[in-house]
Amino acid sequence: MARAVLQQCLYARLQVKPPESDCEAEWVEIQRGLIIYVCFFKGANEEIIPKMVNTLLNVKLSETEDGKYVSVVDLPGSILIIPQATLGGKLKGRNMQYHSNIEKEIGMELYSQFVTLCEKELAANARCAEAGVVLRHGTYGNRQVLKVDTNGPFTHMIEF
Repeated sequence: MARAVLQQCLYARLQVKPPESDCEAEWVEIQRGLIIYVCFFKGANEEIIPKMVNTLLNVKLSETEDGKYVSVVDLPGSILIIPQATLGGKLKGRNMQYHSNIEKEIGMELYSQFVTLCEKELAANARCAEAGVVLRHGTYGNRQVLKVDTNGPFTHMIEF
């Protein structure tokens, strides 16, 4: 029903609004933490959101100074959420097809609910609040420019 790709980062900057003739591009950024790329498939509904948020915020992928792996909330680290419809692509011949992706309006609503629940979980975590952890997110349905610094291509895919 959904797919997420997780990427550790030391720094990430995402363009959320392209430049126009009368204004510059708008960007959001995070320091050390986790980038979550998310894609919803046909049949997904709001019931999947709590499971996704719980799993993605609590999976132990972040390495501490002593080599122990902890979740992004236990680190604590910031989060950048990026809608990524291309995660739903399937190769047919030499072309990618996206027939299994959810309809744009429903996907936009699920993405909004996902971001909101992630924000609530971070706000409720005292460690994250004390550390000044931030959650930033991309704009659903737009092509976005991403700049990332990592300490290794430590990327994981999780399906729901």
